[in-house]
Amino acid sequence: MADVDDFAVTAVERHLESLGIAPRTVWFDESTATAREAAERLGVGVGAIANSLMFTCDDRPLLILASGAHRVDVRVVGKLLGGKVRTADPDYAHAVSGQQVGGIAPIGHPSPIRTLVDVALAEFDEVWASAGHSHAVFASTFAQLVALTNGAPVRVVRE
Repeated sequence: MADVDDFAVTAVERHLESLGIAPRTVWFDESTATAREAAERLGVGVGAIANSLMFTCDDRPLLILASGAHRVDVRVVGKLLGGKVRTADPDYAHAVSGQQVGGIAPIGHPSPIRTLVDVALAEFDEVWASAGHSHAVFASTFAQLVALTNGAPVRVVRE
């Protein structure tokens, strides 16, 4: 029987296909829920992992795709957006994204989520993001992530 989160992966792949992008989804027996786990499984540097992290800005959902090498500085992002940024709790993140924390993809949500994309991801020819499940990732580029999410490229850490 299919895992509920398997349907999230299908939604991500369909979203990619609808935009003319052939999904390159990779499944693992072990978790890829953290950037370090994903990087180890893929054999890439942790900076090439696009962590999908759910926050709120003035109580509205905010998704930040951060390089696995970075810890988002909520003060920097709050100043940039002109609001109070807080980490979302897992129940809220699931309700907004339709996906479980540790497997939230940049796309495939019930409705669009305001998204910021860490400019540090532009340093890599290929980046990897969760495909909607804690054991699945998909390959992309920085430019594709920005386009797919209608995201704003920003610096998410203090200079």
